[in-house]
Amino acid sequence: MNTLEDKLKRSHKTAVSVVQAAPVLFDKDATICKALELLKECNQNGSELVLFPEAFIPAYPRGLSFGTVIGSRSDSGRETWLKYWENSIEVPGNETNRLGYAAKKNKTFMVIGVIERDERSKGTLYCTMLYFNKEGELIGKHRKLKPTGAERIIWGEGDKSTLTVLDTELGKLGGLICWENYMPMARMEMYKKGIELYLAPTADSRPTWQSTLIHIACEGRCFVLGCNQFVIKSMYPKDLPGIEDLENQPEIMCRGGSVIISPFGEAIAGPLWDKEGILHATLDMSQIIKGKMDFDPIGHYHRPDIFGE
Repeated sequence: MNTLEDKLKRSHKTAVSVVQAAPVLFDKDATICKALELLKECNQNGSELVLFPEAFIPAYPRGLSFGTVIGSRSDSGRETWLKYWENSIEVPGNETNRLGYAAKKNKTFMVIGVIERDERSKGTLYCTMLYFNKEGELIGKHRKLKPTGAERIIWGEGDKSTLTVLDTELGKLGGLICWENYMPMARMEMYKKGIELYLAPTADSRPTWQSTLIHIACEGRCFVLGCNQFVIKSMYPKDLPGIEDLENQPEIMCRGGSVIISPFGEAIAGPLWDKEGILHATLDMSQIIKGKMDFDPIGHYHRPDIFGE
């Protein structure tokens, strides 16, 4: 890219949307239909980039044990796993074709969290973020590097090959999923790749998560799009194997907290709590360069001579 093109790219404005919604839990086909309607709504608002939550297809299985305790797994828990596996998707596959077609039809970049089946073994699932461009092409994916806590029972670990930052007409686009944003070296890898639009889909709806997103925006001098689901217990299928696990769960199981933050750590839209909704914002990309005047994590504030890189 020549100097003029680079300058123009970093001075334009980008319209973005963050979708806070629940899937049709454990139903991939119905969830895709819901996602496409939400994408259409964002397009009608002029969005160039739309972000969906972590594990949107088919569900973040909050509150479920999958019949596991240390040393044993139950038959009913394996039935829960089977239901989850049946509604997960292969990448690429029929479901990604549908998503790509919708991105093309709406002329919108779309990033969405899915549960991905391993293409070889068919028996391992990954928590994955998929990137589609406005031509409908699947241009990238990121598999969660380290599932948190009991997530490790149901999801495999990603690797460095999917630490994705894509150079697009909107800016350098990438991100990390949920608590891998607490991994300093993973964040630094994003910064080294020049990330400008940092996507942070999550399942964490605690107020402390807002502090994390603000820190990342200030640290990376990038726009941060935080995206979560709003989920209530009654959304779970009544016939789901293992549904008894939810007996003592609160009715509001995930409050949301989606937000869009500037490179100076200021909330541009949100946070959105206790309901489904869509956040819209127009991002002035020149703020990234303005922010790096006094802090550049891979430039003048980077000291590889001290830290042995």
